[in-house]
Amino acid sequence: MVGSVQFGNVAERREQPPALAVSTVIFALRDDDRTGRKGLWLPLVRRTREPFLGQWALPGGPLGARDSLVDAAAANLRDTTGLIPRYLEQLYAFGDPARSPTRRVVSIVYWALVRENDAQHTESAATSVLLDDPNVAWFRADDVEVMEHLAFDHSRIIDYALWRLRNKVEYGSIAHRLLGERFTLAQVRGVYEAVLNKSLDPANFRRQLRAAADIEETDEFLSGGKHRPPRLYRYSGSTSHPLESETIS
Repeated sequence: MVGSVQFGNVAERREQPPALAVSTVIFALRDDDRTGRKGLWLPLVRRTREPFLGQWALPGGPLGARDSLVDAAAANLRDTTGLIPRYLEQLYAFGDPARSPTRRVVSIVYWALVRENDAQHTESAATSVLLDDPNVAWFRADDVEVMEHLAFDHSRIIDYALWRLRNKVEYGSIAHRLLGERFTLAQVRGVYEAVLNKSLDPANFRRQLRAAADIEETDEFLSGGKHRPPRLYRYSGSTSHPLESETIS
């Protein structure tokens, strides 16, 4: 009898109108000890209730009746990871009827790139845990053991976000988003090696980058090294393309 009641409740929930949720994929550069270069990482949250109890998932939550989409994404991200994004871009809507084992859920997914210093600011000094919470932590975007076993369809969502990042972002724009206002050519190469997950020939990349639009040199140099300081460059293109920013109230 109990089993019949539980089954009936699940069946009833499946017939209800879809619930709306907001999730966020956020990428940052971090040191990767395996490769000796920067890697692409993202924060995940361990679920503390069913469905998918104990599995890792993207930061997110239900959309409140009075919440705007972008404000809900920013609030979920802030509450779970402590990160306050400088901007958020709407990535895609995921609404497959089978993505949730109970009531159907349609998720509006946002994504963002955060600077390495911003990401490190929220991290516990000794671990990759955020906000000293063992249920929120950073993971490599290419960590197959983790990414293939995420809750819901979040593995697919991350794959789609990576595809967009690798195919749509321009040289200067991605450097600007992940590195800041000023950067060296070597740092830009590090960004692309992290995003593409492969090594690039330094000489060829330098030639291509110098010929690219929207990258211009400055009169400043990076200080603090043992060798001749490298020149700093800046991104001179639009800061809203292709990662379109939205105002967060």
